Amino acid sequence: MTVHTSNYDKYPRIRVSDQSSDCLCGWKAITAEISRRVQQQHKPAARIVIECYPGVHESEVSAAFAEEFREATIVFSSNAMLPANEINAFFAPDITEDELFGYLTRHTIDRFFDAGSVSRTQKYIHSVKEGPVIVIGVGAARLCPEADLLLYADLPRWEIQQRFRRREAGNIGVKNRDTRASLLYKRAFFVDWRICDRFKKKIIGHCDYVLDTHLPGQPKMITRAWFEKGLATAVRRPFRVVPFFDPGPWGGQWLREVCDLDREAVNFAWGFDCVPEENSLVFGFGDVCFELPAIDLVFAHPEELLGIPVYGRFGDEFPIRFDFLDTMQGGNLSLQVHPLTEYIRETFGMNYTQDESYYILEAGDDAAVYLGLKENIRPEEMIAALKDARKTGCFEAERFVGRYPVKKHDHILIPGGTVHCSGSNSVVLEISATPYIFTFKLWDWGRLGLDGRPRPINLAHGEKVIRWNRTESWVRRELLNRVELLREKDGVREERTGLHEQEFIETRRHRFSRPALHEAIGSVNVLNLVEGREALVESPDRAFEPFVVHYAETFIVPAAAGAYTVRPWGESEGKECATIKAFVRHHA
Repeated sequence: MTVHTSNYDKYPRIRVSDQSSDCLCGWKAITAEISRRVQQQHKPAARIVIECYPGVHESEVSAAFAEEFREATIVFSSNAMLPANEINAFFAPDITEDELFGYLTRHTIDRFFDAGSVSRTQKYIHSVKEGPVIVIGVGAARLCPEADLLLYADLPRWEIQQRFRRREAGNIGVKNRDTRASLLYKRAFFVDWRICDRFKKKIIGHCDYVLDTHLPGQPKMITRAWFEKGLATAVRRPFRVVPFFDPGPWGGQWLREVCDLDREAVNFAWGFDCVPEENSLVFGFGDVCFELPAIDLVFAHPEELLGIPVYGRFGDEFPIRFDFLDTMQGGNLSLQVHPLTEYIRETFGMNYTQDESYYILEAGDDAAVYLGLKENIRPEEMIAALKDARKTGCFEAERFVGRYPVKKHDHILIPGGTVHCSGSNSVVLEISATPYIFTFKLWDWGRLGLDGRPRPINLAHGEKVIRWNRTESWVRRELLNRVELLREKDGVREERTGLHEQEFIETRRHRFSRPALHEAIGSVNVLNLVEGREALVESPDRAFEPFVVHYAETFIVPAAAGAYTVRPWGESEGKECATIKAFVRHHA
């Protein structure tokens, strides 16, 4: 394994203001500011609404405001919700009995509330004549749409997942925080987050303040004007989201060294450094950092971020995902397959599938990928062997599945329906479409998850989407290192490396010892510095400040940023560097 002295930035931020005072820190400062605003309004019963994204610690919020507003009437939105059994019954078709998968709900915030309770609560709020009324919780703005002050308490999804694991949070309207974290996540993914994102998009543009509640006991607050300025700043320059990392039963040791991670952790299997649905953004106000969900930028500026053609196709969803899969000194990933587009649409309500690719960042001498099928196998025989493996704990993968050696900088294309997995002793930069939980495991090498439970096998789904004609001859022709030289001049070599024509993402590799010119026209660009210690991203017309990236860092260039160059920088000056870039194919 190549050893790197880490210069990876685990907490990148976007400078919005040089003044720390533009971001209020701590409950005392926050509630004092709200008190000042209430006094300015000269209303004896001002209505303060604090809309909360799921997972926010509402008890912490209410305690802080009760301390400042001793005469306040505090109303929790949860008290106007339907009983838990009715919520469960209503959303059962979307939650499903499946351990991993549900159906993306089409419903709205109203479906959590009891109409009679809402009416009574609204009458009660209007009946209060003295002292402010503070309405707190998910759907608080639904209960009190005519707020005198509206605050939005936000939270990135990765932090919500940590609260699920720590049993600090459950799903909306039900007391289920002791449920297994994976089930809480599934329900949130298919129901809670979909509904609350729809509601967020309606109201966040009307809020007076936005709260960062990422760190318990250390809240921060900015005005809507600063929130909007931060988003407007981000969408016209290169930026990085805050990466997060997770261990796994097959995890390796490369990420720990390259990204300077916890030395006490057993391993790190995943590194997620471009999944805007779950990553966060950090705005810098002087020395103060304000953290918010990266998806807020997608919602606020989809055309400028994604590009008009991409927005027209995907709406306000970020369609490209980059992440690391580390098996260095680890094990094989599960043998798996992703659904076809028609299957994911009909079965789960998702409009596009997880086509993907493996870009090999690091490889041991024995590194390999499992990909496609052997020639002339009988589908019924392979499915029977996979079913038997659940009882016997043994499946002869290489009897049915192709295995191909890989080396550093190989690019393996994996359209939906292709059986695949990465083997041990490699580091994969996975470049894929965003529907990232729709992986059908076929075989997991007889091992348990880190929780000691068998990892779910999804053969019932998987056998319906496997493309049985993707055998060794097809794989070698269509999926392995389909590299095409496009141009080479003045120290810059540009190559098309994929993806497969079935996939909507195109990838280009640039090897450069001089500035390499790129155009982010019509599509957001996502890049990773796959060779070289650091590089500098610049605007030819100085539209944004120069932006430094380090080895293995993924960065996003919005479509609105236009042209940009990437060149070796710092210790890499005079040496050859390389980036891999992904964008959505479209016709100019």
